[in-house]
Amino acid sequence: MWLYFPVPVTPAAEGGVLLRTFLRQCGVSTDLARGVKFQGGGFFADGAPVLANQRVYPGQVVSFELPPEAGGVAPQPEIPLRVAHEDPFALVLDKPAGLAVHPTLNYPGGTLANGYAAWRAARGQSPVFRPVNRIDKDTSGLVLAAQNTYAAPLLAQHVQKLYLAVAEGELPLGPGVIDAPIGRRGDSIIGRCVTPEGKPSRTEYTILKAERGLSLAACVPVTGRTHQIRVHFSSIGHPLAGDELYGGSRERIGRQALHCAKQTFFVPAGQKVEDGFRFETPLRLEPVTVESHLPEDMQALFS
Repeated sequence: MWLYFPVPVTPAAEGGVLLRTFLRQCGVSTDLARGVKFQGGGFFADGAPVLANQRVYPGQVVSFELPPEAGGVAPQPEIPLRVAHEDPFALVLDKPAGLAVHPTLNYPGGTLANGYAAWRAARGQSPVFRPVNRIDKDTSGLVLAAQNTYAAPLLAQHVQKLYLAVAEGELPLGPGVIDAPIGRRGDSIIGRCVTPEGKPSRTEYTILKAERGLSLAACVPVTGRTHQIRVHFSSIGHPLAGDELYGGSRERIGRQALHCAKQTFFVPAGQKVEDGFRFETPLRLEPVTVESHLPEDMQALFS
């Protein structure tokens, strides 16, 4: 894929601008610029090669081709993907509970990344998986991934997430906030807890329903700490249903009742051309919102 960026005609650019500066203004990361230089075909201004320390001028069009990529994880076509959104820069997958996002020591295969690699390979595309957000194996819902090296840092800058959680106990309907620092829990490698030594953490929530000894909460993790929603609700005496790590009971559901239900992010607005995309400069970003329904096992808690 080629990317094209016209140098704008502005007073600030009259005397030209260093290519490296212009690339930063276009959202090109340092890593991508290095990859284009050393693994790709280099940069061009109106079709002529240009170096990072040279100037480009108003009216010129800077272009480059995304460099080739190394292989991803082993493809496993038996792992089905639920694609909630797809465009040239962003892909949103709707992950079921019980599926790890990417290989780890405990889960070397059978992950969302392995299924993604097979899906992409079948289309003749790069299998490299670039998740912008990760959710726990037993948390369900939306996972945002970048389709290429240009989009990855842009998507990561502005992601807004909303989770649906079922907490034990019946909380008052309406909005609430849990603002408490979170740090590592001494008795566990993965566990976290509210502690004065932790990092500042804030969860804003609205209780949508409270019945049958449970509360359905729409949660916005303002900060992005590990297990933040799970730890915060446990800290106020209302652990998530099924969340044994933080005091919840698995009597009614076999995993933590947590679902990433909505994501809003921004993609670069470009005009499709024959071999890639041409962008406006300054770069314009367009919002995209994707939603996922509450899964059946969480719905069943209230039926």
